[in-house]
Formats: sequence, structure tokens, C-alpha cells
Amino acid sequence: MQVFNRHVSARGLTAFGFETLLISGSLLVAAHVHGSLGDPASVFWKILAITALCELCFYYNDLYDLTLVHSRTELLVRVLQAAGAAAIVLAAVSILMPSLVIGGGTFITSLCLLLVAVPLWRLAFEGLARDPHLGEQVLIVGTGPLARLVARQILGQHDFGYRVVGFIDDGEEDGVRGDPLVLGQPADLPRIVARHRVDRIVVGLADRRGKLPIHELLQAKLSGVRVEDAATIYERITGKILTEGLKPSWLIFSDGFRASRLTRFVKRAFDVVLASFGLILASPLMLATAIAIRLDSAGPILYCQERVGENGSVFTLCKFRSMRADAEQGTPIWAKDKDDRVTRVGRFIRVTRLDELPQLWNVLRGDMSFVGPRPERPFFVEQLAAAIPFYVERHTVKPGVTGWAQVKYRYGSSIEDAMEKLRYDLYYVKHQSIVFDLTIVIDTVKVILSGKGAK
Repeated sequence: MQVFNRHVSARGLTAFGFETLLISGSLLVAAHVHGSLGDPASVFWKILAITALCELCFYYNDLYDLTLVHSRTELLVRVLQAAGAAAIVLAAVSILMPSLVIGGGTFITSLCLLLVAVPLWRLAFEGLARDPHLGEQVLIVGTGPLARLVARQILGQHDFGYRVVGFIDDGEEDGVRGDPLVLGQPADLPRIVARHRVDRIVVGLADRRGKLPIHELLQAKLSGVRVEDAATIYERITGKILTEGLKPSWLIFSDGFRASRLTRFVKRAFDVVLASFGLILASPLMLATAIAIRLDSAGPILYCQERVGENGSVFTLCKFRSMRADAEQGTPIWAKDKDDRVTRVGRFIRVTRLDELPQLWNVLRGDMSFVGPRPERPFFVEQLAAAIPFYVERHTVKPGVTGWAQVKYRYGSSIEDAMEKLRYDLYYVKHQSIVFDLTIVIDTVKVILSGKGAK
């Protein structure tokens, strides 16, 4: 659970847990009303399976991203969408698995109960979440760009109950004395903590030499106030590493950035089994894709490139060709949004990720994993490593067919995009685990169904 909690907020888990009870409770009440309880063991497994499918539909409609869904209108629309999707999915599953059938009357009654209970619960939950007494009062030490960046991230999210009460002036920026959010100097810290009932202090100093109020911070910590640096809270609320001002010492002494031998073994076994089954099951689809590419445009069916893998090793990656055969001549260039070099079939196979299927062979060979940072071409790696600090650190793990950056960020085509993706890649390298990989795979399906990220 500790691994899972790194990627899901306490508020999101609360919403998920309570709605699990609502869904299963609605099914149980509806079954009781219609007299279809039957064998207790059979009913238990039916309710468990149906609840899991409903929660998956809720998750795929972003109902547990509280930053994305926090307005009442948006909430109601997404609840209706999720309920409709759940009804369709359950109807399809019941045809394939008749043992899950609970009866039309029971299903309709439980659905009606959910359409009333979930919105009412969410509205109550939203009201509680906005109560300032139930959140944490956060004081930020510093007034420079780093401190302001962290403050914007805290203010822009709704998944964590943090409320910024103000800043401590460190003299890093001129003209902050008249800012009402600047509450005082480092020497005033004990008074400010007591007056504003501060629960958490975030140190947002880009340069701490001679500026860190050690005595005041220690006094606050001993009195029960949590004290942490900007990088830690930024990582928690964004799911990425703060690379601005990142020092090698932070990477060295920070927790994580180490996968156990057991994790590596299980991950490799997972890759081999899934790649083998994937190649067998997807072979008819791969044949159909190859035929479509051949009929659509002249050129080879596969497009093979050298990519940089684990520890900087170079391997050959193959994908189904989605661009014209003459799309790139001479110096390599990044693909662009709405790239006119993409063929008609290419556009479809990119959106559906069918162009990635040949990479299952790379996974089986051991060049890649199912989950990891996307492998880049040596030409671009050389450029990016020169322009972006710590870029080569993403090569300490095997590249993946999908990854944390791919499900969290749009398709990238610039150094700025590569820098943003690196923040997510470093977060993955730090927290890699089997549970994290599974959440990324689930999110990948969500991205494919929504068509996000493909160009």
C-alpha cells in the first residue's frame, strides 16, 4: 500500500474506498429487493466483479483525479458518463460470462441507486474537502522562483489538502516587502507558525548557504510541525521530479532509485510472458496492419531505427511504418503535431498504438521492457544530454513500450518537452515497482481509449 500511495492522494483513495462501498452496497440492496441473493458465495463474487468493473469505468472517466474534476457540473457529467459506460461494459461481459448475470431488475435498481448516491456523496465530499479546518496550513520559506513555483503547484491542485498561508522573506527577490503573502523574516518564524497554526513548512530556497534558518526550523519541527524541502512536496503532488536546481547529492541521498533483484526478476518474467502471449494473440491484427500499410502507401511495412537503451547500449527498434517512405532524409527531425508526413493508415495506427506492436519482439529479446522511459535516437540523445542536466540518468533502466511520461504528458517534439518528460522519467526511475508498472499499464489503456498523446 505504501508503494501505491506514492501515486494516489489520500483524498483520491478516500473517494475510491467510499465509492467501492456505495457500489457494492447498491448491488446488495437491489439484490435483496428483487429477491435474487441466492447462494452467498456466488453473490459475493458477482458483486466483487461488478464493483471492480464499475470502479474501472469511474477511474477511466477521471473521477479520481480531483484536480481535474472538482466543479459540480463536471462531476455530474462524468458520473453519468461512467454509469453509462459501466452499463455497456457489464452488458457485454454478461454475454461473454453468463455467470455474472444478476438480473435486469437488480441491475437497473442498483444503477438508479448509484446515480443518486454517488453524486450526493461527491458533493458532500467536495464540501468537506474545501473546509480549511480539515486541510494543512503550509508556510513556504523563500520568495524566489522556486518558492513561487511550489506555491503555484499547491494552489493548482485539489488532491491534497494543502493551503498556502504565506511566505517567509529570504531576501532573494526585491519588492516583496509590500506583498501581503510575505508574512515576515526568518526570525519571525516561531511567531508566524503559532499565529497561523502552520502544519507544514516547505523550504523553497534555491541557495540555502547563509539563508537557512536552522534554529527556527528545528524549533518548529520539535513542536510538531512537518518540515520538508520544495523538491519533496513538488514530487508528491505532481508525480514528477523537480529538476530546477537539482543537485547530484539529492539523487545520491534520496530514497528510491534502486530496484531490488526480486523486482527486476519479476519485471523481466512479466515482460517475457506478456510479450509471448501478446505476439501470439496480436498476430492476426499485425497481419491486417501490415496489409493495410502495404495497400495505403509505397515503402517498407516496418520502420527500423537505432535507439539508446539501458546503460547507453544501442539497439534496433522496429515499428509499423506510419509515415511516407521519404519522410526523413539527412538530419533526423522530430515528429510534429499533425505531421503531414503521416499516412492515412499511419494516423489510425498511431492513435490506436498498433504501430507499437512490433516492439513486443524487442521486449522478448530483452532490449526493452513493457514499462519504462521511451527510447530515443542516438542523435537526439546527444543533443538532449548536452542541453538537459541528468538526462542520461533515464538510461539506468530499460526503455519501455509505454511509460509514466507517456501517460502523463502529451507527445513531445522539442527540448522543452523532453525536459518535462525527464521529470516524469526520473520519478519512474526513483519509484519503479511492479505495482507502479501495473498502474501505468492501466493508464496506458485509458490513454489509448481516449486517443490522447498520439500524433
